[in-house]
Amino acid sequence: MKRKILLFIIALTALGGTFGASAQMRWGATVGINVNNFKFKQSDILTVGKGFGESAGVHGEMMFPGIGFGIDVGLRYEQLGASLNLGKFPMWADQGYSEKERIYIHNVQIPFNLKFKYTRFQGFEDYLAPFVFGGPVLNIQAAHSKCDALKFAGADLGLCVGAGAEIFKRWQLSASYTWGMTYALKAKVLTDYSARNRTWDVRLTYYF
Repeated sequence: MKRKILLFIIALTALGGTFGASAQMRWGATVGINVNNFKFKQSDILTVGKGFGESAGVHGEMMFPGIGFGIDVGLRYEQLGASLNLGKFPMWADQGYSEKERIYIHNVQIPFNLKFKYTRFQGFEDYLAPFVFGGPVLNIQAAHSKCDALKFAGADLGLCVGAGAEIFKRWQLSASYTWGMTYALKAKVLTDYSARNRTWDVRLTYYF
């Protein structure tokens, strides 16, 4: 896990240094809401209810002139969560857990997306320009709910894909889906019983 995070950081640094000189960079503020689910390896042992969360932070866009391609980076706080029905199963009910345990994870999130923005509308792109994006997301777990039945990973990696539209060259509205590629939490009493995040996000960004 530590090796994957280190490789992710090295890749960010290398790509930023390679392309930064010829690209146009701008920064903005972003806010969003999400719907999250924990995907466990064996669904018959534990059931999960989706949870709602929110995010906020700064977002950077580096576009390369004339080709429509660019890179998205950012630094965000994002709250993820879901409800675990621990009390329905004897191994956890006997320990006093309720039928619905609400779990929250507070992440410092670093996204790195490749982006394509279509701007060949003969001037209409000044009002509306669609885009698509995708890439890895690093989540660093800053805090989480107290639940002795679970062990939290401390950090996890995800893969994000999404689409959106730029409005008046300042506002960007986007929706995305993120697959957790590494585990975010696991059960202490079972061997290798872990869960990965599955998250829908909707975000609004304003560029200065």
